[in-house]
Amino acid sequence: MKNLAVSRRYAKALILIGQEDDQAELYNEELAAMVDLFDTQEGFEEALTNPLYNKNDRKKVLEAVVNATDLSVVMKSFLMLLFDKGRIKFLRDIAAYYKDLADELKGIVKASITSATQLSSEAVEKIRDALSRKVGKTIVLKVEQDPSLIGGVVTKIGDLVLDGSVRTQLINMRETLKKGESV
Repeated sequence: MKNLAVSRRYAKALILIGQEDDQAELYNEELAAMVDLFDTQEGFEEALTNPLYNKNDRKKVLEAVVNATDLSVVMKSFLMLLFDKGRIKFLRDIAAYYKDLADELKGIVKASITSATQLSSEAVEKIRDALSRKVGKTIVLKVEQDPSLIGGVVTKIGDLVLDGSVRTQLINMRETLKKGESV
């Protein structure tokens, strides 16, 4: 949980800088490029994060890579700050959270919908359109299936959960009956 809070704090700080200097999308691309380096250059991430290696040597590796790229001055400083604060190991999480913040700036919101059965593409589009109208933003929808819902759908947009599943309705009905209230 602490890692997530740390990652969010750094991502939020960078997005504020990006908004201020109108470079939020550039920083998003640069963070993604660094994560891509971690993914494609075997041993690079470990060379930066493994405490068994000398810290000064690890910093020299990062400096060499950063100086060999065409990253912005802000991103170079940001990466060095992450290293100096012992947070470079959170780069993937920071980049993921930053992407969500950058998408929000562009009016794009992620949502998920879970249904008991396979939804038709028309139904998915109708749900996406309705959600988009409701929040006034473009919705990127992730569709999942969970047969345990019995029927209905569960929709999540950020922290908001709209649970219209039969399973939840049955649970609520059972709780109401336990309390002796009329249904």
